[in-house]
Amino acid sequence: MRVGILGGGQLGRMLALAGYPLGLSFRFLDPSPEACAGQVGELCVGEFADLEALSRFAQGLDLVTYEFENVPVEAAKRLAQSLPVFPSPKALEVAQDRLQEKSFMRALGIPTPPFHPVDGEGDLKEALKAVGLPALLKTRRGGYDGKGQALVRTEGEALEALKALGEKGLLLEGFVPFDREVSLLAVRGRDGALAFYPLVENHHRGGILRLSLAPAPGLAEALQRKAEAYAREALRALDYAGVLALEFFQVGEELLFNEMAPRVHNSGHWTLEGAETSQFENHLRAILGLPLGSTAPRGFSAMANLIGLKPDWAEVLALEGAHLHWYGKGVRPGRKVGHITLRRDTWEELQRDLPRLLALAGSPGIIGGKGGEGWTGPSA
Repeated sequence: MRVGILGGGQLGRMLALAGYPLGLSFRFLDPSPEACAGQVGELCVGEFADLEALSRFAQGLDLVTYEFENVPVEAAKRLAQSLPVFPSPKALEVAQDRLQEKSFMRALGIPTPPFHPVDGEGDLKEALKAVGLPALLKTRRGGYDGKGQALVRTEGEALEALKALGEKGLLLEGFVPFDREVSLLAVRGRDGALAFYPLVENHHRGGILRLSLAPAPGLAEALQRKAEAYAREALRALDYAGVLALEFFQVGEELLFNEMAPRVHNSGHWTLEGAETSQFENHLRAILGLPLGSTAPRGFSAMANLIGLKPDWAEVLALEGAHLHWYGKGVRPGRKVGHITLRRDTWEELQRDLPRLLALAGSPGIIGGKGGEGWTGPSA
């Protein structure tokens, strides 16, 4: 069976690596001839909105999925006319617009921070009255890893951010002093079967995910059940198939929805070594209509991203239980080029070795403080 993947980055690369043991083959569509997934599968170079490129890409495929949620919805809908496309284009459409995404979740009874649409200075003043300060002014579409948004503490800063972000198609979100950011990976099969990984705790710097801890330290069963209940509602409403990532702010015993990604997710990379079935294999199982694999964790895991840094591979591999994943991308500042996972049998053992892991990944001191930079945006 041949699976088509819209996007040719590291997520597509890892999907293919998980799929080969299942006897699958892969083709990627990406605008860049240097897309790193092309190192492990057939790469079709072309723009997502190019009809001729879409036609070449689709020829001989059995179904299509995404590794990148900023694919034009119309391209996904066009492919869906002749091929199964999972998740559905509806999920893609909801995830691409922050206002639609927040409104969708709120309509399902899932709590969110306060928010208000902004399309000009008049809307901004109304939004500031409704939402209050401090707040985040964000573009409704596009933006990732902290791009396309600004933290504003005064009306003057808000006006400056309005001009910098283009004045229209924006969203003002209230700033919530949260305890930590957590994310949930949920899986739904084509037959409606459900599986959930444990909530993980995420730490950011400069708007980019640096560290995920799985399961989240001190995770209460009630909090896990609450996250799963929210995910169950979203999956049902979207008639979803595949892995869905939901990001939350934890405030005491409550969860506020932040963002979703209709694909496999950076905060789930720990599952490659730290769970019975990786998020990548489970995504493929789900969209192919195969039985879902166990999401049970194997002890305790940490995943540290490599951002614009190529570590000494021998030093990484000398750390017992560490696994290096290099994406085959050129190194440049701010670019995710790989990650390291570290697994231990107990949280105490993992906690003991975290400083060494973070030093190897170039992120010493990332853990500390309350809330931190969780407001900086989605992790890709």
